[in-house]
Amino acid sequence: MSLPPGFLEELRTRASLSQVVGRKVTWDARKSNQGKGDMWAPCPFHHEKSASFHVDDRKGYYYCFGCHAKGDAISFVRETENVSFMEAVEILAGEAGMPMPARDPKAQEKTDHRTELAAVMEQAVQFFRLQLKMGVAADARAYLERRGLNPQAQERWEIGFAADAWQGLWDHLIAKSVTPELILGAGLGKPSQKGGKPYDTFRGRIMFPIRDARGRCIAFGGRAMDPNDNAKYLNSPETDLFDKGRSLYNHGPARTAVGKGQPLIVAEGYMDVIALAEHGFEGSVAPLGTAVTESQLQMLWRISPEPIIALDGDTAGLRAAMRLIDLSLPLLEAGQSLRFVIMPEGKDPDDVLKAKGAGALQKLLDEAMPMVKLLWQRETEGRVFDSPERKAALDKDLREKIKMIKDPSIRSHYGQAIKDLRWDLFSTRRPTVPGQRRASGGFGKWQPPQNAMPSTKSSVLASEQGNAFTDYLCEAVILATVITTPQIIVEFETGLENMKCTDSDHGFLRDVILRSVGDDSEVLREKIYNALGPEALENLLNSSHVAIIPCIRTPGDVDQARMTVAEKLAKLEAARGLNAEIADAAEDLSGVADEGVTWRLSQAARAADEAVRSRQEDRGDFVVAENGANWTRINWH
Repeated sequence: MSLPPGFLEELRTRASLSQVVGRKVTWDARKSNQGKGDMWAPCPFHHEKSASFHVDDRKGYYYCFGCHAKGDAISFVRETENVSFMEAVEILAGEAGMPMPARDPKAQEKTDHRTELAAVMEQAVQFFRLQLKMGVAADARAYLERRGLNPQAQERWEIGFAADAWQGLWDHLIAKSVTPELILGAGLGKPSQKGGKPYDTFRGRIMFPIRDARGRCIAFGGRAMDPNDNAKYLNSPETDLFDKGRSLYNHGPARTAVGKGQPLIVAEGYMDVIALAEHGFEGSVAPLGTAVTESQLQMLWRISPEPIIALDGDTAGLRAAMRLIDLSLPLLEAGQSLRFVIMPEGKDPDDVLKAKGAGALQKLLDEAMPMVKLLWQRETEGRVFDSPERKAALDKDLREKIKMIKDPSIRSHYGQAIKDLRWDLFSTRRPTVPGQRRASGGFGKWQPPQNAMPSTKSSVLASEQGNAFTDYLCEAVILATVITTPQIIVEFETGLENMKCTDSDHGFLRDVILRSVGDDSEVLREKIYNALGPEALENLLNSSHVAIIPCIRTPGDVDQARMTVAEKLAKLEAARGLNAEIADAAEDLSGVADEGVTWRLSQAARAADEAVRSRQEDRGDFVVAENGANWTRINWH
């Protein structure tokens, strides 16, 4: 149905977003300002106690700082009511007193046809359920009992049976005055290739109704009773109702369960979903006989920002997980990812539940691995990296995968995670992250391998403690400068993306800044406040080594801010380039270093001397003392 120009704009103007949302949430009276249309509440899309869901009534948009759900009144109604775009428009128009424009006759005809198909599908559901209670379905009932599905569970899941007859359902529907065109259009029958009478699509199978998010039966899945059948599971063909790549089994009930705080679990098949739900894991869904598609992945993320992919512990399950990684990487967003649980070898979730119960499966879910670890496992498992060429090939493969990630912040974090995993694989000792506090207090520093030569251990290369603090100060100045003069962010976006923060707070702050390109200072500060709390910004801007910087002390000079950021980024890049060279040289140390490595380290030491002199430009501007685990400024020259 086409809408006249300006209709949606007028609808959004008339519909009060806070009133629409207010039917589903309880506003936080302390954070909300009704007079300004600035409203806050716990998010209706994910389970939380804090009020991170923000509605801007004047602009007509909502955003959740927890799960990143966003949209307008139409999208809110679509998501919360499980309705289509046009149905959401009709709901809002009725509430706003706006008459809907006349329907396009062809669009109305198509809608009416889908309604008729859905009615035929419901008749088929009832027919198959009745057949399961007949004598012909004795073996099917016995199979379901062996799988742990008693008659009550069979009723809950509307499981039925299609007898091994060519026209059982066909004759039943014809007797109910259903036209052959509707039976064929619903995918319940197939035309004969020999010119005879059409025949049933499903024969000799246990039947599982597949319903959409609104609860309409749109298709069936049939499990063959004959072990020699070529297709163990058979889905309905695609119809005007059913698009296999855009549907999920148990979509509606799972969404409701996730909204109440349950995890979203993605299993491989109907029986896994049923077994999970019957054991209390009601937020379970399954794709329909195919690998997860991009449309299904987006549907999953609309239900939960981090679904758990629970795949069978066999070769096919692992292949499905690996394919899903490549599909997901370009689509990742902050807070939107996947976690993976691979079942024990040869087992599926149903097997685990039967053998060890819900507690054992919950333990597996609690240990679900982030996607970056499964990516690393895929690229390294079964491979030997005993030569520089093989290591370089691994690096190249991983770089190509990380390049697929579009979000700059996530790409940066993936790069750092891969570096950490690479160090674990190739190095005998792991470096303490610069700026990270050790249990004994103080900042970490690079630790040479134990088998390095004494001269290497005592060289300037091992004296990075002060350098880590200098990097920390440079980062703080850069972040504070772009916050106070945000119009320069776009010029330094790449530099900010590549800045490897020594402090986790700096990293979070940098990510918020990169997501706010184009915002003015007030909006940017509000986003930082909402994402990190009031202390983050206050601590940064009021720290003495930042507050003294001219472009921060008196903001507004764009040229000065630009020069400050460019200078600090250049110093960080130069220093960290040196650190990378040192790390590469150190990695080659094994036993007694040979002459080539010793020469490389001596060259790096010379470069380090020059870097130290450059760092003195920063470090010489202030004197610091280490007080326990904290750095305290003493004097500014």
